[in-house]
Amino acid sequence: MKSANRNLHMLTVAAFGFAAFVEAARAAPTTVAEIANYSGADRQQILEDGARKEKALMIYTTGTQIQPLLDAFKKKFPFLDVMMPRATSEDVSRKVIEEYQAGVFDADVFELSSYGLIVPREMGVLQPFSSPQASEYPASAIEANRIWISVRESYVGIGYNPNIVPAAEAPKTYDDLLNPKWKGKMAISYSMSTTANVIGAMVLTKGQDYVRKLGAQDNRVYPLLGRALANLTISGEAPISWTTYDSHVKASQAQNAPIAWSAPGPVAVTDTSVALATKSPHPHAAMLFIDFLLSKEGQEMYQKLGYSSARKGMQGSGPAIEKIYLTNRPTYVQDYEAWSALTQQVFIKK
Repeated sequence: MKSANRNLHMLTVAAFGFAAFVEAARAAPTTVAEIANYSGADRQQILEDGARKEKALMIYTTGTQIQPLLDAFKKKFPFLDVMMPRATSEDVSRKVIEEYQAGVFDADVFELSSYGLIVPREMGVLQPFSSPQASEYPASAIEANRIWISVRESYVGIGYNPNIVPAAEAPKTYDDLLNPKWKGKMAISYSMSTTANVIGAMVLTKGQDYVRKLGAQDNRVYPLLGRALANLTISGEAPISWTTYDSHVKASQAQNAPIAWSAPGPVAVTDTSVALATKSPHPHAAMLFIDFLLSKEGQEMYQKLGYSSARKGMQGSGPAIEKIYLTNRPTYVQDYEAWSALTQQVFIKK
């Protein structure tokens, strides 16, 4: 009898063990979508085990800005062979769409401006994902369907040369820009990706009538990108510009250059976001990389490179900036077209 009971007990234990094994096997994520959204207690172990088997990671990005982060990531996961081809946001967007149409699936993860991710999103190239780090970000910094999350940011506001325009007199708000004493003394960038978004923030905050009043201030239009225009502010040729990136100002101030910056009100966010490819060949490694960029460690590294962070508690000691994530608006494409037309009409063609 005892032998029979012992055998029954062993069979019962074995049955439960087999059931647990089957359940664990059933629960393990296998598809890109499942891996991207897995939230089990063993998530980290599953990602690392999967990444060891994948052995590689392909990142599509715009430049070398993230090299220090990439180096730190590779130290954490030295078994990964990381590749990072670089191009403009527009070229990356076009490249990945052409690849998907041709049945080529090389891309794993994107570190790209969110406006460059809009078309790939619409073409089904991007996979919604979940990260435990996402809870540390405001909802405004996360695309509505969890397609991307902002990992580094710059803000476009008023830049000025304090050697020419004393800080006490410099325009600090949108309304200050309408002061007649600044007529003919302000410069703006011809870059539509910058200026149209600034105009969008103005329209949402102050209305179209305000934009037309600002147009009457005879702003000088320079066919330059933000960095080059900031250099003109430093030289004194363009002592005031309301299309100045705070990141450019921070970098210049670190070199003791005469330039200062203020947020005139709610400002447009120029963000670079992280996103996952729908057919990522290395999804475990991709999710490890996404987690790292969103982590406090990753965000501190971005800050050392001169960028701002959307992560909670990492806004720095300066005054709080009210931000508008324009590309996260569901009507952004249509809005951008309207803002571009208004910019052309009020500032460029004039």
